[in-house]
Amino acid sequence: MDEITPDLLLQAYAAGIFPMAPDAESEELAWYRPEERGVLPLDGMHVPKKLMRLVMSGRMTVTADRVFDEVMLACAEPAPGRETTWISERIRGLYGALHRQGNAHSVEVWEGGKLIGGLYGVSLRGAFFGESMFSRERDASKVALVHLVAGLRKGRYTLLDTQYTTPHLTGLGGIGIPAADYQSLLHQALTVRAVWPGDFSLQALRESIASLRALSGCAPAGDPP
Repeated sequence: MDEITPDLLLQAYAAGIFPMAPDAESEELAWYRPEERGVLPLDGMHVPKKLMRLVMSGRMTVTADRVFDEVMLACAEPAPGRETTWISERIRGLYGALHRQGNAHSVEVWEGGKLIGGLYGVSLRGAFFGESMFSRERDASKVALVHLVAGLRKGRYTLLDTQYTTPHLTGLGGIGIPAADYQSLLHQALTVRAVWPGDFSLQALRESIASLRALSGCAPAGDPP
């Protein structure tokens, strides 16, 4: 593990593997390849009506790659249900290097000039590997995810890897698939020449976000109006 470099990280992602640290203070890293892989189908995201109204209101401003390091630090902050983190200083250094070479990106959500939510991940050809997200205000990370999916669709990505499934993600359309199925989707995505959009604002993505509303169709029973 001593010789991990940004280029080796990209090779690992291309093989379906990703690293995590046991805790924030550790210099150690371990490789993971879950038997059930979490993905959020880019043509199957469910956006509840209440969330869509928040996104389309423009109350929260969304940017990309403006404060990548700050997003990583925020993702490492303790939160209810997540008192410890796998985002160590070594992880931050490696992904910061990936960001500087154009293979890692952040999506930031702002309100009143304050950073209130966001996410970051790795981009490789037609695949985006989501690493972590955070919220300091209700639904801020969900707003970031809606903009991410809209931006990936606009940029012709075909795979959004979420590593694992969580209630937060399954409520938005995330699913778990067998590792073999994931490898097939990954192989296909790596043949795609996708383009990371430079502008993740509502103005730039309004049409793509509207297409998500069409894909969502009618909200399921129990969904907030």
